[in-house]
Amino acid sequence: MPPQVGIVSLGCPKALVDSELIVTRLRAEGYEISPEYRDADLVVVNTCGFIDEAVAESLESIQEALSENGRVIVTGCLGAKGTLVSDRFPHLLAVTGPHASDEVMQAIHRHLPPEHDPYTSLIPPQGIKLTPGHYAYLKISEGCNHRCSFCIIPSLRGELASRPLHEVMEEAERLIDSGVRELLVISQDTSAYGVDLRYRTGFWKGRPVKTRFLQLTRELGELGAWVRLHYVYPYPHVDEVLPLMAAGKILPYLDVPFQHASPRILRDMRRPARSENTLSRIERWRETCPELTIRSTFIVGFPGESEDDFEALLEFLDRAQLDRVGCFAYSPVEGASANALPDPVPEKIKQERVQRFMTHQAEISAARLQKKIGTLMDVLVDAIEGDTVVARSAADAPEIDGQVLFKGSSGIQAGDMARVKILNADEHDLYAEPVA
Repeated sequence: MPPQVGIVSLGCPKALVDSELIVTRLRAEGYEISPEYRDADLVVVNTCGFIDEAVAESLESIQEALSENGRVIVTGCLGAKGTLVSDRFPHLLAVTGPHASDEVMQAIHRHLPPEHDPYTSLIPPQGIKLTPGHYAYLKISEGCNHRCSFCIIPSLRGELASRPLHEVMEEAERLIDSGVRELLVISQDTSAYGVDLRYRTGFWKGRPVKTRFLQLTRELGELGAWVRLHYVYPYPHVDEVLPLMAAGKILPYLDVPFQHASPRILRDMRRPARSENTLSRIERWRETCPELTIRSTFIVGFPGESEDDFEALLEFLDRAQLDRVGCFAYSPVEGASANALPDPVPEKIKQERVQRFMTHQAEISAARLQKKIGTLMDVLVDAIEGDTVVARSAADAPEIDGQVLFKGSSGIQAGDMARVKILNADEHDLYAEPVA
C-alpha cells in the first residue's frame, strides 16, 4: 500500500487552495489521501487563526487528530501565532504557517518518505481539488497591504504578492478544460491584484496583458465559464469591471466587505470612512449593471460602537439594499491593534445587535428575492438530493449564499446548467420549475 495522508482543511477558501496544493503535490509523489484517521499514516491539519471561534475550532481539530491518529502536522494561520500551537501540543510532528506547502512537504518526507510509483503518482493537469468538479477557487494573490485595526492577516500571510498573470490564466484554462463551469476568484484583496508588481506587462496567448485587476478579469471572461469575484475592496477602478458584467462576460456579482457604515467606526477600523460615497458608488454600479448582486460582511460590537453607530449601520442597509449579507460580532484577535481601543461593547449587547442586524437584513433579502418570482434564469446544478435538484443562480456563491431548488427531470447531473422559472422565494432561497 502507498503511504496514506489524512487532510483536515479549515478556514477560508484561500486556506482551501493551500490544502489543494498540498494534496496535489502528495498525489504527484504517489501518496494516497485517506478519508479516515485510522487508515492514515499521518494527518495534516490546515488551521485558521483569525477570530476566537476559528482558533477554538482549529485547536479542537488538532486535538481530535492527535487522539484519533497521533501523528500530526499543523499548518495554516494558527501556526503563525508564535508558539501557541507547539506549547499546547508538544508532540506534533511539525508546525508551519500559511501558504507553506514546501515546509509541509518537507515534514511529510521526513516522517513518511514517499514510495515512488509512476502509475500511482500520475495526477490530472488541473491538480487535485477539494471542491466538486464543476467549480473551483482561483487564488490570484497572497497577503494584504492594509492595516485594518481588527485584522492580523498581514502578519500571518505577509504583504500583497500577486501571481504572474500568465500563471493565473494557465491554471484557469486547465480547470475549465477539466470540466469546471465556475471560477471563484479569491485573494485577501482581489481588486489590488498587480499593485505590488506595478502592473507590469505579462503575456498570454502571445499578447501583452497588464498584470491588473481589470485586464485579468477581462481575460478570464473570455474562457467560457462563470467568473465570480470575491473579496473586492471598492477602489475606484472596480467601477471598470461593471461593463464586463453588464455584457455577460463575468457574473454580475461583487463580494465587497464593507464592514460598517458609521464614519467614526470605520475610521477606528482604519477603513475608508465615507459611507455616503459608498452608497453613491452602489447606485452607479446598479445603473451600469441592473442585474448586479452585491454581497458583503459587517462587524457589529466593535469597541466604542454606540447605539447611534449601530442605527447608522441599519440605515445603511435600508439605503444600500444589499442582496446577500453576513454579520459577525466583534471578537478580539491576539495581536490586533483594535484590542487597545477604549469602551469595549459588552458581549450581551454584541449578540443582541447581531440578531437585530440579521432580522433587519432578512426582510431586505426576502423582499429582493420576491422580485425574482416569475423570472427565467440559468442555474448551475450542485447536487441531486432525492427528487430535488439543488442549484445556484448567478447571484449565489457556493456555501455562503442561497440556493435554487426544483424537482428534477431525468438525466440531470451535478455540473449541468438548467433553465428554470422562479415560482416562490423565502429569505434565502428560490423555488423553481424547469423549463424547456
